[in-house]
Amino acid sequence: MKILVTGGGGFLGSSVCRQLSALGHEVIALQRSPALHLQSHGVHCVSGDINDSKLLRAASKGCDAIVHTAGKAGIWGDPAEYNRVNIDGTANVIRACRQNDVRILVHTSSPSIVHAGGDVGGADESIPIAKDIQAPYPSSKADAERLITAANSHDLKTTALRPHLIWGPGDPHILPRLVARAKGGTIALPGPDKIVDTIFVENAALAHVKALEELAVQARCAGKAYFVTNNEPMPQGEIITKMLEAVGIKVRIRAIPVGLAKTAGTLCEMTWRAFGLQSEPPVTRFSVDQLATAHWFDTRAATRDFGYLPTISIEEGLKRLHEQGR
Repeated sequence: MKILVTGGGGFLGSSVCRQLSALGHEVIALQRSPALHLQSHGVHCVSGDINDSKLLRAASKGCDAIVHTAGKAGIWGDPAEYNRVNIDGTANVIRACRQNDVRILVHTSSPSIVHAGGDVGGADESIPIAKDIQAPYPSSKADAERLITAANSHDLKTTALRPHLIWGPGDPHILPRLVARAKGGTIALPGPDKIVDTIFVENAALAHVKALEELAVQARCAGKAYFVTNNEPMPQGEIITKMLEAVGIKVRIRAIPVGLAKTAGTLCEMTWRAFGLQSEPPVTRFSVDQLATAHWFDTRAATRDFGYLPTISIEEGLKRLHEQGR
């Protein structure tokens, strides 16, 4: 197949591109900046913005499928920019599929869209999208997922995947934040014993490949959303310690009261807004909600409907992280 991967030069997108190319597919990667590291894998690279309709239509011309990994992530920022990239960008991808008769669309969503403030333990896809989402990232991703599932039709088979806390060598999100927090030798967490799921980047990419392959045949996953993880939930203090040890950093996890952390998040948000600061605050209410609660998921639906099972364990992933560095 000829496949366009939006965000193809990014952390997850690069892995998707490599796996698809290794399977013999013709792969095009679309991202904002040149992705020269993909050229050695036979991937054709196109630079541009996901909201450039003309560019996206040209890049997807003749494609059989699109894997839409492009998006704006983070715990802070202008809601309008999150909406522009995550909602409007997704709508633009759907429009390009219809204009070019692309028949398969796999979208990267987020499990944060179901987080309503309390513990989420062993939840499956019957858990609803949260009604009142305060942070711009999960709010925009929720709307984007709704667009994807609503777009499913006879002519365009769509599915949305919710990979939880993607990590591995080259991670630009989780590991850099952890390393920055660990500089003093201690990381304060409001819920170090809370159980969380994570997913190694190659497993997250595999889930996208498997979903795409299923949409091309029986399409049992069409019009649905799925949680995908490493199926190895553990206390977040433990996985954070293991990740940092893999990159040569020893750290002590210190528990702090949830109320204190929420107060700090509120004060930081007020300060950043008052002074118009463009940097990311050290803590926000959204980040505290994530760190103070359990969130792990039942992924049996993904196994049943498109055969996803992780092939790289957390132990093996940590070895690769140690060998390749962060």
